[in-house]
Amino acid sequence: MNTGVRITAFAAALAATFGTAYGVGKGVGPVDGPAKAEHGDHATATPAPTASAGGHEGHEEADPSAAPATAGLPGGLQVSDGGYTLALETPTPPVGRSTLTFSIRDATGKKVTAFATEHDKELHFIVASRDLTVFRHLHPEKAADGTWTVEADLPAAGGYKAFADFKPAAKGAKALTLGVDLGVPGAYAPEPLPAAAPTATVDGYQVRLGGTLDPGKAGELRLTVSKDGEPVTDLEPYLGAYGHLVALRQGDLAYLHVHPNEGGPGPDVSFTATAPSPGTYRLFLDFRHEGEVRTAAFTVKAGAPATPPAPAATPSETAEHGAGGHAHG
Repeated sequence: MNTGVRITAFAAALAATFGTAYGVGKGVGPVDGPAKAEHGDHATATPAPTASAGGHEGHEEADPSAAPATAGLPGGLQVSDGGYTLALETPTPPVGRSTLTFSIRDATGKKVTAFATEHDKELHFIVASRDLTVFRHLHPEKAADGTWTVEADLPAAGGYKAFADFKPAAKGAKALTLGVDLGVPGAYAPEPLPAAAPTATVDGYQVRLGGTLDPGKAGELRLTVSKDGEPVTDLEPYLGAYGHLVALRQGDLAYLHVHPNEGGPGPDVSFTATAPSPGTYRLFLDFRHEGEVRTAAFTVKAGAPATPPAPAATPSETAEHGAGGHAHG
């Protein structure tokens, strides 16, 4: 089974929502849990070297003059990185269902046509509203010339961000998550971010979040799926795993993308994750059961204690209760 992927580039970015039914649950605050060792990065790419002669047909040659990838930034904050650019051809789609068209361009402006397959797909495409109340994890179709198209349901006017999570097939290329803004015209009224809560409900399923999301340090997130009070022990693989998690940072929508640690098929799905900074994040868990993909969403504050500390006793309270017990009237 997949090993957990640390989110330093957090790419991010996916996460929420597929061409199937999507439910957004309530949010959750972090709950203390053991930290686990960091796993391999799904990280910002370094420039890809020129593909050698005799490589696979259709692979793009990397431009040796391509700019180096930006180090230290979470994924999704840049439209261009490592010599690749996310070119969105439909930046102002209408409210409702519409077709989005885009491509990945190399340093010469040419459309990239060859990608490595990761988590069962050549490219993962995610669209989220700026207020983090809408999340779509989509799987577009690629034409022979490198043009991608996908149907997306954007239910309200306002600002959105689209993320492309991919790895070019060029020799030496690294995984990238690029992000670009799009806007749905019309009157816009942002929704407040749902409050943190330990459980999310979607389509009759309850998902409980445990563990911690810590800034600058790997921590374990454990999500437990149940239905009608009974644990779900027969989760079905989705994108090569029993769960798929995307986290987006409130404000700039920095994208963190993680995959499960070994285990399954439920009721627990475990991830190792690292937040790039303190702040509030929205987590989107995709899981498949009985042939349908569902999404549970949580609000988490990275770097905040799981429970507020007890207020310090005042001098008068100390005198009244005394050491070692309570005073009675």
